[in-house]
Amino acid sequence: MITTTSENVFSAEWVRRNITNPIHPLVILRLIIPWERIGKRLARYYHASKGPYGKPLRMMVALLLLDKWYQLGERGVVSQVKDNRYMQYFCNVPDEGLQTFLHHTSLVKFRQRLGEAGIVVIDDEVFTRFRRAGAIQADMALIDSSSLPNDIIYPNDVHLVVKAFKKMRQFAKLHAIPIWWDDDEVKQLWRAFGLDKGADRHHWLEAMYLLWFPVLNDFRVLVAELTTTSKRHAKARKLLALLELLEAQTLQKLDGETHIPHRIVSLDEPDARPIKKGKIHPACEFGSTIQMSFTREGYMVTVENFIGSPNDTTLFPETLAKFTARMQETPDAVVTDLGFRSAANFTVAAESSTVFLGRTTDVSEDEQERCCKARSATEGFIAVAKHLRGFGRSLYQGITGDRIWSSLCQTVYNLKKFIQLLTAEQVSEASLEYLGLL
Repeated sequence: MITTTSENVFSAEWVRRNITNPIHPLVILRLIIPWERIGKRLARYYHASKGPYGKPLRMMVALLLLDKWYQLGERGVVSQVKDNRYMQYFCNVPDEGLQTFLHHTSLVKFRQRLGEAGIVVIDDEVFTRFRRAGAIQADMALIDSSSLPNDIIYPNDVHLVVKAFKKMRQFAKLHAIPIWWDDDEVKQLWRAFGLDKGADRHHWLEAMYLLWFPVLNDFRVLVAELTTTSKRHAKARKLLALLELLEAQTLQKLDGETHIPHRIVSLDEPDARPIKKGKIHPACEFGSTIQMSFTREGYMVTVENFIGSPNDTTLFPETLAKFTARMQETPDAVVTDLGFRSAANFTVAAESSTVFLGRTTDVSEDEQERCCKARSATEGFIAVAKHLRGFGRSLYQGITGDRIWSSLCQTVYNLKKFIQLLTAEQVSEASLEYLGLL
């Protein structure tokens, strides 16, 4: 069971005494975020009558947004709410029981319960409210892609095999199975490799693999004979499949292969891939490809994550279709870079009066300056998203985790963009009246 209502828990006297800045961003956001609609849509992730009462959805959603707004992490945001009156007001957390109102692990469990689809609900409701208010205009679609780095160390082949030993060690501890290899020998070999500054990677990889492959064979037998819950057994089979893929790719490496399709770069982040985006530094990032679309004002309309580095040309039609569907109208202009350029994509965007795919000759002279400025703005929006709005590095695991991370970051990005434009007085009075700020 769960509380879906968002009744105000603060008295007028409490607000008068503690909330002295009526234009504080969190005060404004408290008014414009559609808490009731979000709560009703998220209630389906809980049983209507069974189970103990959970924390109010209003509070849990607010904490997720604060986490990304200030980039505090679960532990940090819970700690800050206890000391910050504006955060308490935004999250609707009363003084009663404040110091023990929530354990930070509850936020992790809440996010896992909602999953990718549930987190999208939050973003969808906030975005829809802005769109209906007229704050977000669909006159121009700005589309580009970048990389979303994962939180992993720089990979090397020898370390991947050492990591495989660590994964099997965790498996053995979980199931109370004695380690069936000489762990000291593995550690000594790994230490010797680290001390060899001019290391011959092929030599050390071969030596480490000779230790690993008989251990992996025994691991196959252990997984097949494992007696445990279905959930743990499925997790063990998933780990075995990952290690078998690593073994196949390691053998390819030992055979002299230099380009291995879908090469694993991390056993913690198996969906991560090397991404090259034409930049001098860093030349290569390890994570997923992220495709974004913006309005000319800088609101983010769509964000998608893809394993590897798919061709921008092939991604363009679907991204433009999602932009049109979300804005519920076709943009008058579409602006991208040369990576999206193809004859087919001009046809895809034919309903727009202006289509700029990286060359000034794509549009008339009257439109060239506007399109070039929009193209430069796109780079700025992506830079802000990655360096100031939380998109810089995904701390969640797997492609599903990356999508949850991106969706939360997108919601906060658009909320911050609204506050920025509001401060600059670039939001219309009609929009403010619709959002209840006038």
